[in-house]
Amino acid sequence: MSKNNQILLEATVEQELAHYEEDISLSDFFEFYASLQVLKDFELSFDEINSGICGKSHDGGTDSIYLFTNGELVKEDENIKDKYKKNVDIEFFLIQAKYENSFNENPLIKLTKLCRNLFDLDFDRAKFEGRYNDKVLASFELFRSTYVALITKKPKLKIIVYYVSKGIDIHPNVQMQADELKKDIVEKLPGAFVDVNFIGADQLMKLTQERVNDVFRLKISETPLSTSEQVFIVLTNLAEYYKFITDDNGKLIKHIFESNVRDYQGKNNVNNEIQDTLENPGTEEFWWLNNGVTILASEASAPGGKELVIHNPEIVNGLQTSNEIFRFFSNNNQNLENEKRDVLIRVIVPENEETRDRIIRATNSQTPIPKASLRATDQIHRQIEEYLKPKGLFYDRRKNYYKNEGKKPKDIVSIPFMSQCLMSSLMQKPDYARARPSTLLEDDDSYNKLFHENNDLNTYYLLASWGRQIEVELKSSRQYDPTEINDIKFYVLYAVTAQIVCNIYPTNSTVAKLDIKQATPNLINNSIVLVFDLYKKLGGNDKVAKGIKLIEELKEKLRSIIET
Repeated sequence: MSKNNQILLEATVEQELAHYEEDISLSDFFEFYASLQVLKDFELSFDEINSGICGKSHDGGTDSIYLFTNGELVKEDENIKDKYKKNVDIEFFLIQAKYENSFNENPLIKLTKLCRNLFDLDFDRAKFEGRYNDKVLASFELFRSTYVALITKKPKLKIIVYYVSKGIDIHPNVQMQADELKKDIVEKLPGAFVDVNFIGADQLMKLTQERVNDVFRLKISETPLSTSEQVFIVLTNLAEYYKFITDDNGKLIKHIFESNVRDYQGKNNVNNEIQDTLENPGTEEFWWLNNGVTILASEASAPGGKELVIHNPEIVNGLQTSNEIFRFFSNNNQNLENEKRDVLIRVIVPENEETRDRIIRATNSQTPIPKASLRATDQIHRQIEEYLKPKGLFYDRRKNYYKNEGKKPKDIVSIPFMSQCLMSSLMQKPDYARARPSTLLEDDDSYNKLFHENNDLNTYYLLASWGRQIEVELKSSRQYDPTEINDIKFYVLYAVTAQIVCNIYPTNSTVAKLDIKQATPNLINNSIVLVFDLYKKLGGNDKVAKGIKLIEELKEKLRSIIET
């Protein structure tokens, strides 16, 4: 069976590479594919998966690295210290992926040396520059700063290593090397849970073949109140709701939580009160003291009276309640059978996208949700989505919607990526776009300029399309590692745009008049060479990309090109 799974896995990877239309080697694509499958439960976007890939040279034996707090990917520019009150889960993943038919000792030996060096919380980055690449060093620095910042929040720390290959059996020597790696990490971080996992052909095929469930059943306590065929108001037992939001392994099903408003706020006062109500039931009903949960669906029905059948459920309000119910029963599983209390649930099938967005915004208006989380419900983003779709680009206003629809990574444009493209060209700040990739949407002044309702929609299409085109060219040339691509791609976009409009200060109105074909392959390649040469001259690292010097020198170069 395992040999068959090797054959099936090879066919799967080759077909997926062909579908994605990525002009990269099978081994490089396998690194991306392995992370996509291993981290499937975290519902990462294609861009987020790519953000963790370390590159070929000086990677220390790790192909990709990801850091999560409470199940959410930590971004390099996040203010993590003020985000959580206490009891934080920190998970640090190191993934080694080899497109080989066996597991070997060498990758684990490299990883062991890496972990010995960089899990010292006082490691000096300067001592390891040249030995490990910028992505690896930055990832361990991010882990260190996050762990130290949250140490008073009583974090539970997990270090998880995955070694992924097409292998079938694990030789005892390889297992011994994995045990030694685990031991070394535990010595560096004594309070951590550490695990080293081997994912071979069998396990990877199992992950690949898992299908996302889109039809859910919710047992309810009483016959539902229905104001129309599109709306149900019900009471459901707390234990039944816990079963509704968890899988067979007792894990929270993340994809049913609306991505733009699912940021769990941790142990704040509201959540402490919810947990206290769960742990210390009084004479009052739970649903009397709680606003309940709002679920949007593509279809809903109550065929038997005491059960709802919900297609594509999307929990848009009640995230904190849901998380506290999940945490309560995860720690008190024995209470499931004896639970008598109910929670109030509203299930709504919205008539259209505008109604859906209004419901999300209205039901979250009283909750301290970060302002960037609700940006996607602004009308401008629906307009951009509709404008881009006929042109072959899919604006991922609802995170992973188009990924789940099977669209190619190069054809999907996320809101953060769009923001970076706009910031780089229209505000001439590729340094800012690189340094603050996840916080651009927090700045009201910049947001209102970039996503103003009077802006020409063609500008969004052109800049996003050219941004993706530049990424594809950088990858397919095979001359640049992922860190370098991430550092320079928005500088290249700015350089291309400025040269087309013949002005180092492109505007919405000047860009909107352009034609998509004006960003020729020759112009893109010349701009890549121009930017990369300046980048390497200044030091060629993430500090250069985030600093002011590169954009200053690039503007001088562009000014001389445009004036000649």
